Amino acid sequence: MNDATMPRVRPVPVAVEPLFDTAPVLGPRGLPAPLLYDARPATLRLRQVSFAAKRLVDMVHVSGLPVAEAERRLRWRPVAAPGALEVRTDLSAAQAELDAAVAAGQLSISHDAARRMAAVTWDDPSFGPVTGRAIAPPGYGGIVLGAAEALRFEPTPIPRKPAATGYWDDGAAVAAPAAVRHAAETFHAAAPGMYGMLVAAPGRVLFERYGTGGAPDRVTPSWSMTKSVTATLIGRLLQLGWLRSVHDAAPAPLWTDPRGAHSAITIDHLLRMRAGLGMTVLHGDGSATLGFENSAVYQDGVDAFDAAQRNIVATRPGAVFRYINAGPNVLGSIIRNEIERRGLPYPATVYELLADRIGMASYQHSADIAGNLIGSGSGFATLRDYAKLGLLYAQDGVWEGARLLPVGWVDYASAATHGGTTYTASFRCNADGLFPDLPPDTFWAAGASDQRIFVFRRHGLVAVITNETDHAIDLGRLNTFLATALAAF
Repeated sequence: MNDATMPRVRPVPVAVEPLFDTAPVLGPRGLPAPLLYDARPATLRLRQVSFAAKRLVDMVHVSGLPVAEAERRLRWRPVAAPGALEVRTDLSAAQAELDAAVAAGQLSISHDAARRMAAVTWDDPSFGPVTGRAIAPPGYGGIVLGAAEALRFEPTPIPRKPAATGYWDDGAAVAAPAAVRHAAETFHAAAPGMYGMLVAAPGRVLFERYGTGGAPDRVTPSWSMTKSVTATLIGRLLQLGWLRSVHDAAPAPLWTDPRGAHSAITIDHLLRMRAGLGMTVLHGDGSATLGFENSAVYQDGVDAFDAAQRNIVATRPGAVFRYINAGPNVLGSIIRNEIERRGLPYPATVYELLADRIGMASYQHSADIAGNLIGSGSGFATLRDYAKLGLLYAQDGVWEGARLLPVGWVDYASAATHGGTTYTASFRCNADGLFPDLPPDTFWAAGASDQRIFVFRRHGLVAVITNETDHAIDLGRLNTFLATALAAF
């Protein structure tokens, strides 16, 4: 039988997939559109001047420094594209370019006191002017506008109900021993940007000293100490039963589709900087790389919660520690969602849950252009109110007889349960002996430029250090001061 006489076989019709996989999916559909970080030169310059504008409104309109003092304290910070997984971005070239522009008089500052706004312009004849703005409506911290002229929300007054506490709000510090005063003087001499230092026990301020610009009633920046506030708010939601476990999938509003890689991220991953979040970075030559966010939340006039959730899952959740700001802002989106789905007012409830509950009357988060209270940094408080957060942890999550944090939370939050890092659940610990004369179980909230709230659980003490952004602190002298204070009190 040849080909001509072979029987013809009719082809069997094949069903065409109408929409890829049509298997039923439980829960809402939809994957978040990925975030693209624009690292082209003009955008990087906008970030640099916008960050400077934010620092100025923070100092002038939040901390209440005179304009001349704020401009004297300002340090010009460069911005470069986010770095790879294993390395930080080298900022030396960007710093040199920025320093040259400052020396050439290309950077100018303008203030609008009536609007509580500052603008910074980089006017480079070969590049064109780039202007970044920031504004500080009362109660919302310094907000980055970037190139925008106005906010995307109405900054109405936030009702605050700080609880009356027996914690030193008006009391003076006790007389410190001479050894403590001497160690403080030695440390202070090497910290020209320091706002203040404080050591406290429940109900007593044991030592208190302020540098130029600092005062008992002056709020000063926390930067990433705010991550510890956000983590503590998660602890409050667990204690209230609004969340079940840190090992549950993170219930971020944009991560509801179980088909998405984000569904593998837990709250614990976010608290410990192990969520694997990254972003695609677009460079000036048109190329793209994988990057891990640096400080864009303090430089871009965008919705910080939306941007954080749109980071891609770049590494397997839980596989590697990488310090970024996206994770805490996803936690901030979870906190906001849990509040609003219960019909409660945001942001007043954020303060009622923690800051007002422990009498931190001066504490305020900074907001973004959309009105989200940033979860990763840039909160403000007096030293005495920062100390109250530390004492909540020194007292195992109990405040004036009421348990505010779950049993075991302080052990969980202060322990680096993964190897290779001293980062815990949004705190830092002394496992590597960074402070060799302090107890190995010491832990602290940590912010840029060496803002710190130290917790000494066995001593029942806390210490607070606040410092202006990008001003150096001698950590060796700080170690000596703290060890001297622990021995004396």
